[in-house]
Amino acid sequence: MTDEPIDDRDSPASASPIASGSPVVEPRGRRPPGVSDETVAALGKLSEALEVVEQARGMLYGFHRLTGTADLALGEAVEGLRAAGHGALADQIDRTLVGRNVLEGRWTFQIVEEYDAGYYAAFRAADESAREALADGRRHIFEAEMKEERRTQGDPGHEARP
Repeated sequence: MTDEPIDDRDSPASASPIASGSPVVEPRGRRPPGVSDETVAALGKLSEALEVVEQARGMLYGFHRLTGTADLALGEAVEGLRAAGHGALADQIDRTLVGRNVLEGRWTFQIVEEYDAGYYAAFRAADESAREALADGRRHIFEAEMKEERRTQGDPGHEARP
């Protein structure tokens, strides 16, 4: 893979991101000199793993939101049971389920906070540390090179950058 511009849109001098209003981070995806194919592939795998962790984190937030929504709806159901004259059943459900911890001592927000502060933070730090140590902190080198290999140069919708 070469660092030479493919066309005018690939050249940093062709258009200033500031002047065009475009949030281009163009050279960040480029491979620094001396970084091997093996290193780019390994950093690409690390980035892929982080993306899966990001998706898992999103699902954890989804779990948090769904569980909270269910608890609020449960509270409304308890009130409905009370209003319908089923006070004993409403009291039992209220006592055993409404506001209950989903894990010992934890509501879902606490699970999310613990995940974010622990595993998620450590994973992001490992990714950043590896990129800083091996690729001048550059992100998505593997993907940027794949894009160059796969795009049809000069065709609309295949531009190197905005």
